[in-house]
Amino acid sequence: MTKPLKIVSISSEIAPFSKSGGLADVARSLPKAIKRLGHEVIAITPFYGQIIDKNKYDLRKIYENVDVHLNSEETVKVNYWKGYLMEDLPVYFIENKKYFSKRKTLYGSSHENARFLVFDVAALKLISMLKFEADIIHCHDWQTGLIPYYLKTDFRYSKTLRKAKTVFTIHNLVFQLGHNWWEVPPEKKDYGRKKIPHISNPDIEYINFAKRAILTADIINTVSEQYREEIMTKKFGQDLHRILRNREDRLFGIVNGIDYNAYNPSKDPGLFKRYNYKKIHRKKLNKEYLQKFLKFPIDRDIPMIASTSRVTFQKGFELIINILEHLMRLDIQFVVMGDGDKKYINILKKYHKKYPKKFIWLPFSKNKNMETMMYAASDMFLLPSHHEPCGINQLIAMRYGCIPIVRKIGGLYNTVVNFNPKTGKGTGFTFNSFNEFSLYGAIIRALETFKYRKIWRNLIVRAMKQSNSWEIPASKYVALYRKAMKMNNNGKNGK
Repeated sequence: MTKPLKIVSISSEIAPFSKSGGLADVARSLPKAIKRLGHEVIAITPFYGQIIDKNKYDLRKIYENVDVHLNSEETVKVNYWKGYLMEDLPVYFIENKKYFSKRKTLYGSSHENARFLVFDVAALKLISMLKFEADIIHCHDWQTGLIPYYLKTDFRYSKTLRKAKTVFTIHNLVFQLGHNWWEVPPEKKDYGRKKIPHISNPDIEYINFAKRAILTADIINTVSEQYREEIMTKKFGQDLHRILRNREDRLFGIVNGIDYNAYNPSKDPGLFKRYNYKKIHRKKLNKEYLQKFLKFPIDRDIPMIASTSRVTFQKGFELIINILEHLMRLDIQFVVMGDGDKKYINILKKYHKKYPKKFIWLPFSKNKNMETMMYAASDMFLLPSHHEPCGINQLIAMRYGCIPIVRKIGGLYNTVVNFNPKTGKGTGFTFNSFNEFSLYGAIIRALETFKYRKIWRNLIVRAMKQSNSWEIPASKYVALYRKAMKMNNNGKNGK
């Protein structure tokens, strides 16, 4: 029997404590799935003072006013709090009022790099204080990107950390540091080798966390097999495709899963009427409930389309806006729930005024408790992304029998099979080219198929029965961890 591993999972957000998107869901569900496989896991995240309710989650302070040495001259004081993701899976919170308690949002500071440099060093300090001799330190996205770098430099002589190998997961390569990487002046560009400036130096904000992680992590992975291939190309590599190609031998893709306990239409307290794939007729009752709530005409035979994602160019809203007038001429109801780009949101608001019985936009921040109700009530889920590392929304939608209409890109390519009317196989409707004509064609195919009740019912059953739980991805991550442990310091496989 193989020896259980000791794993640290580090992320800038973890649901239910803090969340801005899918990263928080992964950072909650993956450690739990790995714990269930018999491994010892701890998680570390910032303590956002205006967001996390320490009484609600029964958090307790375990260390106070700890000096964290950022370099030879700079020190910050932090507190450490402890809670639990599940039994025997502790989650530790790093508190510093200056860096993590001034805002009501997780991100958006003009000093993002300084904030997460403090977080990264404080996380490594905590692991040392806990004497947790980790086999693997799993770093999620750019905010944790300096951890692999520090383990190869400033912390390389740490007794507790010296055996730890790092896995760096790219959740979205667009995000590489606390600002847009393409806005960094050429003369300030970080090539990943020079010493990190002090946080009092404005140049700290030009350090590319993701690049340094890619250069120094023992294993790099991203959240779908297709996205792994895409980020090694100039088109999707976000100016890091060359170094990714150079490290191709240690770059892997593992599709995300979803927590089947958290997303379960037969037990979800947020639904009007619970159901499963054997009782699909109950799904229509959720539809009627939502139609009444939104002041739409109550008619279970009108196709309802939902979009529950960030309202951004990446998620395909440029295409949606371009065909919205054409969609409104069809016999459909369309609900968009999401925050994001004001340019798009202002247009969506205008369409609601023009077509109040057919279209509505809802801000996610004020309606997030309704997310699963959207999937339960809607017939189709729309996500025509420009690029999509994995995407979790389409997995949740299928779990609730809401059929995805998506672009064949990244993780959407790996998780949604285009419906073939001849064979009756498939779980959704996909299209290739990023243009409004291809998107409109996919929507029309879905609407035409919807007219055939038996075929549509079989499609719902197939989507709901598809396995997208974390069980398989968690096993793949454990295999990846063991691969990382065999790497020597030069990145070669040890004997």
